[in-house]
Amino acid sequence: MKSRKLKHTRRRATILTAAATSAVAGVALLPNWNAGASTAAEPQVDAKTKAAFQSLADAVFTDRTNALVDQPRHGGKKALAGRFSGKVELSSGIGRTEDAARKQLDDRRNRLASNGEKYSVGSTKVTLDRTEVKGRTAVVVVTENTTLTYAKVTGGEPGTTGFQAHHELTFRADKQGSWKVTKIREAGDGYLAVNQLAQPKTTTVAAKTTTTTPAAPRAAITKRPTAVPKKLTGGEYDYQAMAAYAEKYWTNYNPAYPNFNGAGAGGDCTNFVSQSLKAGGWKHVPGYVYDYTRWFGTADIQSHSFVGVNEWSWFAQNSKRTTSLANVYQMDVGDVLQVDFNKDGSKDHTMIVTSRRNGVPYLTYHSTNTLRRSVTSIISSYPNAAYYAYRT
Repeated sequence: MKSRKLKHTRRRATILTAAATSAVAGVALLPNWNAGASTAAEPQVDAKTKAAFQSLADAVFTDRTNALVDQPRHGGKKALAGRFSGKVELSSGIGRTEDAARKQLDDRRNRLASNGEKYSVGSTKVTLDRTEVKGRTAVVVVTENTTLTYAKVTGGEPGTTGFQAHHELTFRADKQGSWKVTKIREAGDGYLAVNQLAQPKTTTVAAKTTTTTPAAPRAAITKRPTAVPKKLTGGEYDYQAMAAYAEKYWTNYNPAYPNFNGAGAGGDCTNFVSQSLKAGGWKHVPGYVYDYTRWFGTADIQSHSFVGVNEWSWFAQNSKRTTSLANVYQMDVGDVLQVDFNKDGSKDHTMIVTSRRNGVPYLTYHSTNTLRRSVTSIISSYPNAAYYAYRT
């Protein structure tokens, strides 16, 4: 049976991503136009043209990554993407937008540093997924894979954090056959990449319930709260197994479950967290898919509590499988964090803790696919959001 998809019960948060840095030789990858073609004729998009599209995209997102890395600083050095000229380049409008983006990421890097977190090295690679050409417009979809190495500020940080994001770039050709990027946007369901700039879009939706739904209290975001120790082994649940599952499938989705990323259903974040909890011992509670007191998920059918952000929270609270933590920094491996970006009472995103170092939880999640991002980094990007921390 075809996978059941959630409709009108989950929140969608789409965020413009930002990150990137990689040197490009623009001249060697210039488009190859047909000899003798009129300047007024529609340009040909051959393999060399596509390679130039990819290289410019790589330069754009590599520039964003560079802005996040402590050394070398972006400073006054001309951006990689700005070095492109001729047949493939940034439009003046996108050039100004990217300048502003890098300044915003410079500020984010400084906020992180003030909170004890730095990245020493960044690496970005962009691959070309597809190119669709209609007349003088080319729409190019790429995948960005970025890895950032944590600088040893306290000495206990994980080795790296990484994310995978999908972008759509629109190129327009002028009468002389020169292509310019006129638009960059996120493709699919994207949430909380470390280089995303704009505040996430949120959509208030109604969710079916059978009784009054239990509410989770907000968690504070101040550092160094009172410790709340957690026994990771020997109990009812295997929290290390939850973390191992999440870190195994953060980019390579488990084919035993449906993938809601890019499905227009709000993303795959809660579906992914539910899978991780199941891997660590959470048992199915069969029943009606719309009943938030039920919880189950297979390749063929999933309860809304398995895949929906708010529905998961209602099930987790009602079933007593979770308790609320007073502070996000009290979370440990296997605990869950949810975010309500605009504080309207409806949660938007779900993540799971896969590492805890020196009192800092590190989260792994889908949409955007992300490995071991610190809660400090998330709060630095979204300081005005409401946070909900669950001890599993």
